[in-house]
Amino acid sequence: MNRMNEVARLLWLCLGLAAVGWGGAGCSGFTKAWKAAAPGGPAGPGLAGRWEGTWKSDATGHQDSLRCLVSEGTNGLHQARFQARYRKVFRWTVGYSLPLQAEQAGDATRFQGQANLGWLAGGTYRCVGTATATNFHATYESKYDRGTFDMVRPPPEP
Repeated sequence: MNRMNEVARLLWLCLGLAAVGWGGAGCSGFTKAWKAAAPGGPAGPGLAGRWEGTWKSDATGHQDSLRCLVSEGTNGLHQARFQARYRKVFRWTVGYSLPLQAEQAGDATRFQGQANLGWLAGGTYRCVGTATATNFHATYESKYDRGTFDMVRPPPEP
């Protein structure tokens, strides 16, 4: 794919995500939830809580910052809200939610989930990974992309 096609697809992706509330105004809601979930001390085991780190595309080599806020539901179901930054020509922030089914496996939590993010974002998006009390590693894939997430628990805010 030539560079102009890639830039055009990214522009349409971001405009489409913003139109359905995943970018733009959705970022302020994520930031408020992020601050409200700030830990007062060290995080416990499990998937729930705040995570920050990076995403990296194996398909394009692009990478940038990533934050995730996971809330625990019932029967191992969690809701993960991701906020990813993308910088190539312009800097974009894209947010989306993904339900994750999780199960404890010793000191780690294994999880997997998928959601249809729409045709503009590549349709069905899948994520599989493992989290410990301090580290979160996952792989992701969609029609247009595949790669990894690597995050850690952020330090307590002052």
